[in-house]
Amino acid sequence: MRTAPSSTEAVTSAPYRRVGRVAAARRAVQDVGILLHFRRQSIRRRHVARVVVMSVVVITLGTTIIPSLVSGARESPKAFNIFLLMPSAMAGILLLNMLAAVASGGGRELISRDQAGPYPVSPTTDHLGALLMAPLNISWMLQAWILLGSMAFSFGTGRLFQAQIVMLLWLVFSTSVGQVVAWSMEAIRRGPYGIAITRGLLVGLGSAAAMVQLTGHTTDVLDRIPTLWVFQGAVSGWSVSWLRVVVALIVGTLVAVVVGAVPTHLAAKRMPRDEARMETTQHEPRPMARSVFGTLVRLDRGSVWRSVPMRRGMMVLAIGPGLVAVFGDLSWSSMLILPGLVASGGALLFGVNAWSLDGRGALWRENLPVNPSDVFDSRAWVITEFLAVASLITVGMGALRAGLPNGPEAAALAFTLVVVLLQVVGAAMRWSLLHPFPADMRSARATPAPPTTMVGYSARLAVSTTFTGLFFSLCAKVPDWRLSLVLAIPCVLWSGTRLVRTSRRWEDPMVRARVVTTTAA
Repeated sequence: MRTAPSSTEAVTSAPYRRVGRVAAARRAVQDVGILLHFRRQSIRRRHVARVVVMSVVVITLGTTIIPSLVSGARESPKAFNIFLLMPSAMAGILLLNMLAAVASGGGRELISRDQAGPYPVSPTTDHLGALLMAPLNISWMLQAWILLGSMAFSFGTGRLFQAQIVMLLWLVFSTSVGQVVAWSMEAIRRGPYGIAITRGLLVGLGSAAAMVQLTGHTTDVLDRIPTLWVFQGAVSGWSVSWLRVVVALIVGTLVAVVVGAVPTHLAAKRMPRDEARMETTQHEPRPMARSVFGTLVRLDRGSVWRSVPMRRGMMVLAIGPGLVAVFGDLSWSSMLILPGLVASGGALLFGVNAWSLDGRGALWRENLPVNPSDVFDSRAWVITEFLAVASLITVGMGALRAGLPNGPEAAALAFTLVVVLLQVVGAAMRWSLLHPFPADMRSARATPAPPTTMVGYSARLAVSTTFTGLFFSLCAKVPDWRLSLVLAIPCVLWSGTRLVRTSRRWEDPMVRARVVTTTAA
């Protein structure tokens, strides 16, 4: 009687290995469907989720078509300049997808680490789930909308359908390649001397980019990027060149999806060194703070800055837009949009569900003999610190190329930072009270809320902060700096009032009990 197929030992013969891999891949696809159904059942307000999905679809269709119908499309000098920069924009999207995935440790979790513990979720399932979850991110959506809208505006209506098909396939391909690079970096990071190797690679790449910029060879490098071949096929219409590009992108995506499972399995067999090190490191106690508020701030600050996903996310959020400002040679009036986007992204790391940082420790913290308002103020202050540091790093990098701002530009920048930080922190603390979620924030790939909720949060934050940045960017062009002050006063009063109102709601013991029991679950 043959017992090999039912044996728990590894099968070494080649036919059994091939059958086993095919069966494992088929099972992984089925498991992804089951986990997606599980996540869909956990959505509390499904009507809101449907509205969010429909809004995303409508916006995507609008950015794909409408820019080609506006005046100046294809004919204006601006459209011609955008057309020339499209291959560089495609390469930038590929780079951003890789950096974002590397910072999050391979992608977004389809199921949290604690929930997946009792169940046989394979690394391949985790890899496929990360691919599906990657587009549910406002940064991914924004770069997709910018790429599609730029293509429509610069190319016009003629042969736009064929060109946008290639752009969509490029977005899928770049996401898949980004996941392969991310899982490979995660496997390296978890291996011997992994952290040192990873940091060395990042320093080397950053030094190379700085050298290219300082020596004035940026244009030469951009002219040699391989995306030029893809873009030429995209604009060729129904032709052999277009068909060749489409087939290459589809095949490349399938290969990347399959290849990505290899480093995923390798990473799954290794211990996450940086996360384990942060959880087991001993920290020398410092002198006690002089006030209860200072003690709470120190506790919250440690939980944020000692967290691996927070530090990785902040570096990507701060350095990524900073590099865009440097290589794009942005002026101060244009850079005023960046602090709002950086602050919005930072809030999405943990701020929109701020009390989830405590986890099960929230039950202990709620028993401390402290004023509830001090607890709220300390959490809001630490979030403000985190977002301010990330925004200032971005502004500092942009200043390397833009130089020193004049009086109106400096005033507009200062008031933009104040208004944006109040907007984002107020919204984050309000959402944290209204819609708390249990989330394991120890994982480098964890998100503080379900994907559909995160899409709604990110869209609302991005819209509000972008409009704020646009208003103050117009003020930076006016010679009188007091115009920025006049616009900032009502914004500060409005956001500050809402934040105070949220603080008073936190003082209600019923509200605190609901938040604490939910986040500690």
